[in-house]
Amino acid sequence: MTENRIYVTQPHLPPLEEFIPYLEQIWSSKVLTNCGPFHQQFEQALCEYLGVKHISLFTNGTIALVTALQTLRISGEVITTPYSFVATAHSLLWNSIKPVFVDIDPVTLNLDPDRIEAAITPRTTAIMPVHCYGHACDVERIQKIADNYGLKVIYDAAHAFGVQCQHGSVLRYGDLSVLSFHATKVFNTFEGGAIVCPDAKTKKRIDQLKNFGFVNDTTVIAPGINGKMSEINAALGLLQLKGIDAAIQKRGVIDQTYRDGLTPIKGIRCVPDAAETVGNYAYFPIQVGPEYPMTRDGLFQKLHDHGIIARRYFHPLISEFPMYRGLPSSAAANLPAASKVAREVICLPIYPNLPPEQVEFIVSLIANQIT
Repeated sequence: MTENRIYVTQPHLPPLEEFIPYLEQIWSSKVLTNCGPFHQQFEQALCEYLGVKHISLFTNGTIALVTALQTLRISGEVITTPYSFVATAHSLLWNSIKPVFVDIDPVTLNLDPDRIEAAITPRTTAIMPVHCYGHACDVERIQKIADNYGLKVIYDAAHAFGVQCQHGSVLRYGDLSVLSFHATKVFNTFEGGAIVCPDAKTKKRIDQLKNFGFVNDTTVIAPGINGKMSEINAALGLLQLKGIDAAIQKRGVIDQTYRDGLTPIKGIRCVPDAAETVGNYAYFPIQVGPEYPMTRDGLFQKLHDHGIIARRYFHPLISEFPMYRGLPSSAAANLPAASKVAREVICLPIYPNLPPEQVEFIVSLIANQIT
């Protein structure tokens, strides 16, 4: 990572000397993986921190999504958003499930509940919403629709670590919620992920599926996969938990600095936090509207020219990639809000150790105080 560039995110890491005792324990025990002691401790610690009953750790969030769908035996069609990272839809294809894309709410950028019912067919078995940028979906309305039609709900909660809604952790909603602990996330284990589930029976099935389908040394009951998190990743997770509250607090300060500086700029819209939630400040997306003196791509290039490596999350839409664009639900006319947002959004750098002067520099660039 070059010194004169500011990236949209950087991994939050503890001091190396604090990690060494964990590595020494792993070397001493000679247990490197297969649900060892750190793996078990980390699962318990996450349950306590996140306020959930059961959690199963994974090697990454994509494998966790694939396994979540297998756990609930989802088939046929699944309603989801085109405005997400491509792993959301890829997990469906890996399970031979047809994605059905539904438009997003133009304010929250999450799956629009008003459009879900019209997309339900006799082949629909589930809804897979995404808590985009860590902003909670309208979980109550989505659950009501699912209950009315007998559908499962699997949340792609890759961005939603620690997010709270009015009734507690947003991860408790739906049948399953899937987290990512990738290095770019608010909370990371280098690579990693997890499935949050409501009961011990479901966790047992998940644990079997992530270990090739084994139930004992000689019996395999399902075509599972190797999705287990290693002891090194779990140990890092335990250490990271100690500093996560301070890290989120620092992100919140940066978020507010951006909002204070950017809100007055004509043509720039800061995506609002969801009402009645406690967020994690996972990303800082702005929309560049027609009132701004240059296009989104023009501003994107200007930022890059000054060493600000912002990202156009999420452009293009998932529905525009070759393996999806032939689907009827991928038509741009079906996705007007998502198509517009994908042309307008830039995610600005936000991470705990981003210096205030760099935040102010970015704001000045966008305000055209620096050419």
